[in-house]
Amino acid sequence: MAGAVLQPLSSSGSRTPLPSQLVLSYAGRLQQRGGRRMRVPLAAAATSPAGIATAAAAAAAVAAMCIRKALKPTVQGQSTPWNSAILSLCPSLTASYRLPALLNNGHVETIFAAWFRRKPHILYDRELLHMPDGGCVALDTEDLPPAQQLPEDAPVLILLPGLTGGSEDSYVQYAVVHAREAGIRAVVFNSRGTSDSPVSTAQFYSASFTEDMRNVVAHVRNRYPRSLLFAAGWSLGANIMTRYLGEEQDRTPISAAVAMCNPFNLPLSDANFKKGFNRIYDWNLARSLNRIYSKHHHLFEEEAASASGRPYRPDVAIQAKTIREFDDSITRVAFGWPSVDAYYTGSSSSLSIPDVRVPLLIIQAEDDPIAPKEAIPFEAIEANPQCLLVLTPTGGHLGWCGGRDGVTGAPWTDAAVAEFFTAAKQLLAQPEFAAAAEAAKARQPAPAEPAGVWTSGTTTHQAP
Repeated sequence: MAGAVLQPLSSSGSRTPLPSQLVLSYAGRLQQRGGRRMRVPLAAAATSPAGIATAAAAAAAVAAMCIRKALKPTVQGQSTPWNSAILSLCPSLTASYRLPALLNNGHVETIFAAWFRRKPHILYDRELLHMPDGGCVALDTEDLPPAQQLPEDAPVLILLPGLTGGSEDSYVQYAVVHAREAGIRAVVFNSRGTSDSPVSTAQFYSASFTEDMRNVVAHVRNRYPRSLLFAAGWSLGANIMTRYLGEEQDRTPISAAVAMCNPFNLPLSDANFKKGFNRIYDWNLARSLNRIYSKHHHLFEEEAASASGRPYRPDVAIQAKTIREFDDSITRVAFGWPSVDAYYTGSSSSLSIPDVRVPLLIIQAEDDPIAPKEAIPFEAIEANPQCLLVLTPTGGHLGWCGGRDGVTGAPWTDAAVAEFFTAAKQLLAQPEFAAAAEAAKARQPAPAEPAGVWTSGTTTHQAP
């Protein structure tokens, strides 16, 4: 469900070292004196027991970063002509990858990616898309020099980040870059309030609210009427996208999609947040929700005070220490759910898998602490010929540090996703799959803006 899963936290007062401290230990021992960072003298470090212990720990950590384990994904799905062709055209889905032994832990890989993954710092063009209910989302597309611009009929990939994520997140930026390198135009769909998108009504988004995505898809289809349309989502974005695909079935103009680290079963995910170190993720994500909410709290306070307004609980939301507390005071109220448990049960995308009618690649990590393996609807995926599941033994949540660019570069999934959409484009042009391509083309609505949807111009901004 996460966007920025874990931002740098202070471990003061904690008796148990955080997994992230294992990653940091090999960097060298530092002392703080008078506000200045001073290295421990080499001689002292070599002769003192503490120095010897530190050196040994650092050596072990460096060795663990150098020793790489070969790991291989497993694949589940029906042996349909499409799935067989995809697997033959996408070697990354089944090939072994290598990961430093130190990162062979779901928590460590999750935190390492959140803290240390480099960012491409993309320059975006932002379009504000206003919705019929008065809300607003932000669509970000890479701003490219003329020599790098893609043709108007290039495939378009709509990207849905995680819970509080957006176009500035490293995993999103890398996906934009790799899509462009594959000849695909990426459009990042920033939900209401995320990535500094405006909030003009007392409503954000939810795990099952698909109307904004429906309007975004129609708008992008109108903007690029001759392009194949794809979609990919991470975490909560994957849940929303899968819900949308299940609702639209064969009516969607999307020709193929990828879901990554999808929580699938929200009651199970909620229960999982209460276990051990997962509480840190829960608290940190609640803090991210607080930051978004605090910028727009007056809208919710005004509605709660109105006789005809929705019964929000602003005093609880502003102090929420868990996602559940925030959802119970804001999210489920906004969308009319009688309780937070009813919201989680009714919003789980595992319920939507049987209704998906377009090719859907699902990528999950066995050690994901936020989207646990137990939540994956294996039987429903196996029963749907449109679905193909790739399960990696490692990856954490939004981690997948075994990519071709090294542990601080693009996630392992980027190459696999680029291969998948490149293969989908190729297959949809072949006679064997031409009927599916024609059906997708027939589903594309006439180039007309959805009723009540309008844009307020484009700005350019640099991703941090």
